[in-house]
Amino acid sequence: MSDKGEAHLTHLDASGAASMVDVGDKDATVRIARAEGFVTMAPETLELILSGNAKKGDVVAVARIAGIMAAKRTHELIPLCHPLMLDKIAVDIEPEPALPALRVIATARVSGRTGVEMEALTAVSLACLTIYDMAKAVDRAMTITGVRLLEKSGGRSGDWRA
Repeated sequence: MSDKGEAHLTHLDASGAASMVDVGDKDATVRIARAEGFVTMAPETLELILSGNAKKGDVVAVARIAGIMAAKRTHELIPLCHPLMLDKIAVDIEPEPALPALRVIATARVSGRTGVEMEALTAVSLACLTIYDMAKAVDRAMTITGVRLLEKSGGRSGDWRA
């Protein structure tokens, strides 16, 4: 919703054409975003990954690095995203045995004129895809679910929580 209460898409100009948002007049502030996603799998697959004995190597470590790398390249992957000099990107991956799944949480931080929601979401998405890629030989039925923004802070629109 805009400041006036009406909904509008910020990446469309008055004629409806796609347009990169001009952030030049915005103040640089500290902006933080957290996102999550899950890779659900068979209990045996989760056990294999956690044991560190997956054929392709340390699934969690590789997925964490993939998420970090992806966040730094978000502007190359999503056409209207601004390139950002990230202050921090963290990708945490924890087991959820009750599902069974791996939960991926990404936190992105920047001191800048635009938010880091897309960087956090991109990190989660690519980390989840990497988990799938590295374990698909033993479990093609894995699913990637629940990719969402958990919270964001900073900027004109203020704080938001899911």
